Amino acid sequence: MQKDYMKELVEVVKTLRSENGCPWDRAQTHQTIRKNMLEEAYEAVEAIDENNMNHLKEELGDVLLQVLLHSQMADEEDEFNLQDVAKMLYDKLIFRHPHVFGEAKAKDANEALANWEKLKGIEKQERKRTLDGIPSTLPSLSAAYKISKKVVDKGFEWENRNQLIDCYNGEIEEYKKAQNKQDKEEEFGDVLFTLVNIARWDGLDPDKALAFANRKFIKRFNKLEEIAEIPLKELNFEQYDALWKKAKKLTENQYERR
Repeated sequence: MQKDYMKELVEVVKTLRSENGCPWDRAQTHQTIRKNMLEEAYEAVEAIDENNMNHLKEELGDVLLQVLLHSQMADEEDEFNLQDVAKMLYDKLIFRHPHVFGEAKAKDANEALANWEKLKGIEKQERKRTLDGIPSTLPSLSAAYKISKKVVDKGFEWENRNQLIDCYNGEIEEYKKAQNKQDKEEEFGDVLFTLVNIARWDGLDPDKALAFANRKFIKRFNKLEEIAEIPLKELNFEQYDALWKKAKKLTENQYERR
């Protein structure tokens, strides 16, 4: 008979948190391991980007550990347990998929997503305003994209792309005129927010675009460092520029789009 590892894992975590368990695990709270949830999720996403299934399997286990730990902590305070978490998810999936488990129809993925959002709105009736429910912990670039999409759904949109480009140019001018660090920071934020809207207008994911730019820069700089014949700090601007152009040419078509 195959071992039920999920059941075993619950018992392992329970033991770790018990009186005779691990001192470190016993000392943790929801707040002290809060950052772990984010870090493990990001590492799982990295494994997805790498298309490394063995790495993904490991990282999903680390994400699962966070779920088990938080559920065990809550169980110890008689708040909820892992079964409650599973039931809430079960009920949500059934409710939000009436085209699968009910009589509703969804001809394609877009219609299924529209059904999901509509039913989500029924569930989250405490969210009275359009922008309620956007997590404060969401990375700023992703939050800006989500905010932009939500207000556009309510009709808050430019009439054409040229207006949006004009808005961007206007924000750049305001940034140039900013006199102090605080004003520059505010205006720079407006520039970024406008760029996010341009990306959305063109059907682009700004986070994905920036991630690609980061990977491209890293590969180019690594090549620059590899071909440099003297320490980088000894290079003047012209030498750096020449090396960068050479590195750019040597790494052409070596960038992975994910």
